[in-house]
Amino acid sequence: MKSLASLLTAALSLAGSLLASAALAQGASAPAPAASKAVDAAAPAAPAAPAAKAPAAPVAATGDAMSGTAAWYGRKFNGRKTASGQRFNASALTAAHPSLPFGSRVKVTNTKNKRSVVVVINDRGPSTPGRIVDVSQAAAQRLGFTRAGTTEVTLEVVGKAKVRRAK
Repeated sequence: MKSLASLLTAALSLAGSLLASAALAQGASAPAPAASKAVDAAAPAAPAAPAAKAPAAPVAATGDAMSGTAAWYGRKFNGRKTASGQRFNASALTAAHPSLPFGSRVKVTNTKNKRSVVVVINDRGPSTPGRIVDVSQAAAQRLGFTRAGTTEVTLEVVGKAKVRRAK
């Protein structure tokens, strides 16, 4: 049976290797390997390394395109705060997308009837698997799918709008 000290030494060595691998993956130089030392079982554990910052939302380039299913959400959500901090307005031409940056202007085209509208991304979603965007009720009316509830669409990033943050 291995002693506690040798188990701790092995765990620390593995943790150091993992941290070095993570640093290399992020483009940083690897730290010099530490000399293997016997660990005193009574010694306190070293403090944990700070957690890595979550990456920022990807920057959408004008012309980026994607396709999939869209749905709409409406008056039931009026006045509620969106993920961007704005209040939802079913009459505004806005949309929710899981990864496009807030303020992205996106041309949404209904592939069934070729109608299109430009919306501003101000929320996160959709949460339903298989959907790529949730548009406001006003956008769904212009696209002609309020009665159906969902439709196939293409999305094309056309620019960046200023996002007003709530106070």
